[in-house]
Amino acid sequence: MTFSKNLYLMFLSLLFVFCTTNKKDSFQLKAKDFQTTIDGKKTDLFLLQNKETKVYITNYGGRIVSLLTPDKNEDMGDVVLGFNSIDNYLKANGKYHGSLIGRVGNRIAKGRFELNGTVYNLPKNNGENHLHGGPEGINNQVWDVKSIGDNLIVLSYTSEDGAMGYPGNLAMEVSYQLSESNEVVITYKATTDKSTPVNLTNHAFFNLAGEGNGTINDHLLTINADQFTPVDDSLIPLGDNTTVKDTPFDFRIEKAIGQDLNLQETDLQLTRGKGYDHNFVLNKTDFGELSLAATVVETKSGRKMEVFTEEPGMQFYGGNFFQSKDIGKYGKAFGYRESFALETQHYPDSPNQPNFPSIILNPGEVYSTKTIYKFSLAD
Repeated sequence: MTFSKNLYLMFLSLLFVFCTTNKKDSFQLKAKDFQTTIDGKKTDLFLLQNKETKVYITNYGGRIVSLLTPDKNEDMGDVVLGFNSIDNYLKANGKYHGSLIGRVGNRIAKGRFELNGTVYNLPKNNGENHLHGGPEGINNQVWDVKSIGDNLIVLSYTSEDGAMGYPGNLAMEVSYQLSESNEVVITYKATTDKSTPVNLTNHAFFNLAGEGNGTINDHLLTINADQFTPVDDSLIPLGDNTTVKDTPFDFRIEKAIGQDLNLQETDLQLTRGKGYDHNFVLNKTDFGELSLAATVVETKSGRKMEVFTEEPGMQFYGGNFFQSKDIGKYGKAFGYRESFALETQHYPDSPNQPNFPSIILNPGEVYSTKTIYKFSLAD
């Protein structure tokens, strides 16, 4: 009787371990699906992990492919949209999923700017404007892997003089580090041999309920910004920032992302952005300080994400242009307003906006900035 009871208890214990392990580690990306050659350079898939969180990164575009983090029940969920192979990234309608963005993130009006008396013309890949470094920006390049460890990967890439119309050879280094406190720390560095605009960021699309798990309009969002940047019909800044007070852009006190979207037909800025697709001017005590930019909470899972950055601005995008044309890692379509982006950066169209902080990097200078996405459970 005692032997049978002990055997039964042992069986239950093993079943618990199996179920717990299965619950936490049921998802696996296959490295072989990311191993190919593009323009003579090899791509691969890399895993950063700690006791609670896993981050998969590919050197194709320096992309965050997957970010697995536990909910309040210790069930793992993938909170970043992505694909399960390089082939699917190459044929995707959306070109920026999880990728590094540059040389200049966001839009440049009319695809042109003037620097030191020379006019530079860039490809127009967003209507009449230039977006995210152009069709062959750094998101579509294979980065070199300088080093890789259990919780750190360092990538490098040099954008040659004239690439996408930009001046100067821009040597970039970006590291992703996963801390023991579940922070994804992204550090950017760059140098150039000619004066050139630089505005690097990461374009992960998040859903804290998990990829493909429905609307993000019920996520609770706080943005530490007293001002935002109004735009014209093509989403180019009008030239000055304005207060968020008494507008749908006031996220200084936590509210649901979708709370004020019913005003889209009457609020001109929501109309122009087809919802939220705007730069927020982050509150800073000192320019360049690392400070809290935003907090997002998904109440059903209990997941919480905090964004810290040294950048002066953050583009909040509410998934307004997704049309279920791409199918992600879990066989689910990327639907309308089912993901959001919080892109830390300088302001849009900065080379053409004299009132905005400069993004010009000169020879002898080092571009350096840091952003942190921290994951935890809400109180």
